[in-house]
Amino acid sequence: MHIVLHFLAVAGGVIVALLWVAGLLHLIPRLGGAGRRFSGWLCHAPALDWIVGYFTVAPLVAGPIVAGWAGLVGAIVGQVASVLIWTWANEFAHRKLGPRPRIVELINGIVGPWRNYASLWLTAIVTPVFSLVRLAEVVIYPPLRWLVNFPKYNDADWVNVSRHKFNGLIGHDLIWCLYCDWMTGVWSLGSEMLRNVESFWCPIRFDSSKKCANCSVDFPDVASGWVPAEGNMSQVIGVLEQAHGGSHHGWFGHPVRITVGGKELEGAVEGRG
Repeated sequence: MHIVLHFLAVAGGVIVALLWVAGLLHLIPRLGGAGRRFSGWLCHAPALDWIVGYFTVAPLVAGPIVAGWAGLVGAIVGQVASVLIWTWANEFAHRKLGPRPRIVELINGIVGPWRNYASLWLTAIVTPVFSLVRLAEVVIYPPLRWLVNFPKYNDADWVNVSRHKFNGLIGHDLIWCLYCDWMTGVWSLGSEMLRNVESFWCPIRFDSSKKCANCSVDFPDVASGWVPAEGNMSQVIGVLEQAHGGSHHGWFGHPVRITVGGKELEGAVEGRG
């Protein structure tokens, strides 16, 4: 009996806490120019990190602390219920606008409603993974910049959300598009940072040509700078000496290597393909 009460208490508490803050986020841009500016600031990292963490990570941490496994399950149920309640409320608030094109309705017609909804919620399960990637970007990459002089990035240019401004995107479509909006930026920034890591420490192509072709999409230096798999360590050292002999240690195609005075990488990777 106590387990059930703990479960219900945590689930109810999470629903109230999440919907209350969601309501505030809707209210803030309606508070004049200052409110709109503050709302815009909240839509970009680092402020966005706290907002996303509040909705995704905080309940999963607080729930078990409060009530163990019952609290964890209650937190998850509360998060799911919050999304469903907010979705219904947002669509109800826009009901007077009349029928409009909907992504959810089209996809439901293509694959069927249960397949569509089940697939979407499966993608939600990996939210903690993206949160860990974001944590690594904030905690691990800055020391790497200091230690080996990797390029600096403005996280807000990558980690932000803006699809709520798109005309006609409401309810179900809006909440899932915002999730993808955040997720895509986090993943893209992580890939950009990893380009520096790979080209700095391991500029060697893979033995599999298929893997090289696949990875070159996210790691362009695979095809334009890394030493062929049949090469030797002297070639690797030569590439590293020429590519990282200057003051910038970004991946070979990084804009930071374009200098005012000339080409920092002139000849660095020529003939390595």
